Amino acid sequence: MNLLSGKRWDAVVNTCGYVPRVVRKSADLLAAAVRQYVFVSSGSVYADLSCDGIDEGAPVTTLEDETNESVTENYGALKALCERAVESAMPERALVVRSGLIVGPYDQTGRLICWIRRVKEGGEVLAPGTPERRVQLIRARDMANWIIRMIESARTGIYNVTGPASQLTMGELLQTCREASGSNAEFTWIDEDFLDELKVAPFSEMPLWLPGNLNGLLSLDIGKAIAVGLSFQPLLETFVETMDWDRERLLSGGKKPERLASGAPTHAGISREREREILNAWHSESRAARQT
Repeated sequence: MNLLSGKRWDAVVNTCGYVPRVVRKSADLLAAAVRQYVFVSSGSVYADLSCDGIDEGAPVTTLEDETNESVTENYGALKALCERAVESAMPERALVVRSGLIVGPYDQTGRLICWIRRVKEGGEVLAPGTPERRVQLIRARDMANWIIRMIESARTGIYNVTGPASQLTMGELLQTCREASGSNAEFTWIDEDFLDELKVAPFSEMPLWLPGNLNGLLSLDIGKAIAVGLSFQPLLETFVETMDWDRERLLSGGKKPERLASGAPTHAGISREREREILNAWHSESRAARQT
């Protein structure tokens, strides 16, 4: 028996679809019951993430064996197949949101929180690459507000949805962390090849740092979404809001889950011991280079 029989909704928003087989079932089941299906996808769907300014028309990655449901190994390709499943079930009624890094209160990944915490501690902070490296992120509430407005106006299609509106660099992001926390942190920018030699793990051990062949994920073209109303809370306010939530959570003894719905671990950031080890190695190499 179909429990949805005879019921109708303006829209459904799927924020946690990872496996196309499952998403296809939900989309088929809801096809006659909803006007619009919103699927939160990812910028990871693009086949070539090595260039800046990727727009929605760029090719998506594919999976040779479409029955392979390993999310950790094939995240981007599976998201692309999920998109296809939704669009097949509801042609011209699907809104596909290709999101970037989502941040703010209740973020369980820790990818922004770990930077805020570390900068707040002060002292010498390891910073990846150069201050000019482009990064992107979006406050969850900004994305949610935009999705609601898109539903209200019955807009469909595919959109890159991240932020902010103007180019953000890693240097600006860390300076904003320092301003939000009022710390005395000083940033030591370490060459990416050096980090790679020491096997620093991008995006997990060092959040918001990706190697060059993937950094396009942090510089997506969001002009299409902005043109239909995507807007942003000031970055400083988002960081302060996130910091306050994190402090209240820790004071109340709140614990975060060990893994996300995708199966990925939630822990992010580098340990202080590992950071010190890398900084010492960098300074030693720099001294040796100056002496030759």
